Amino acid sequence: MLTFNDFEPHLHFQNDTTYLVNFWASWCTPCVEELPAFERIGEEFRHQKVKVLLVSLDFPRQIESRLVPFLEQHQIRSEVIVLNDPDANNWIDRVDPSWSGSIPATVIYHRRDRTFREGAYDYDDLKGIVEQKIKTK
Repeated sequence: MLTFNDFEPHLHFQNDTTYLVNFWASWCTPCVEELPAFERIGEEFRHQKVKVLLVSLDFPRQIESRLVPFLEQHQIRSEVIVLNDPDANNWIDRVDPSWSGSIPATVIYHRRDRTFREGAYDYDDLKGIVEQKIKTK
């Protein structure tokens, strides 16, 4: 589990990798519905410099009882970070000033080229953005 200050560098890496950083929770239906698209992107682009990072906003007291079994049941292979920073009003704008705080929400970036979206993605949308970011490197 990380505080937002410990997690924040994951939003600003300046290397040659494209990052998909998805804020979600196992209790959020649209979040769960879009997870297969992120997993598919991670698998399809595994030999390229693309990294999927799933940032769980699950409640800390439910990590062992709910999140871990969920990840195992759905065979999630992407890296999962549990964000444990209850003062969301302090860090939501640091993710993106347009973010209302609802989930799912996703930042897709390559260096300073950033795309932010509040709401669920489908596979085709994700793939199009990733391919665009890879081409503009």
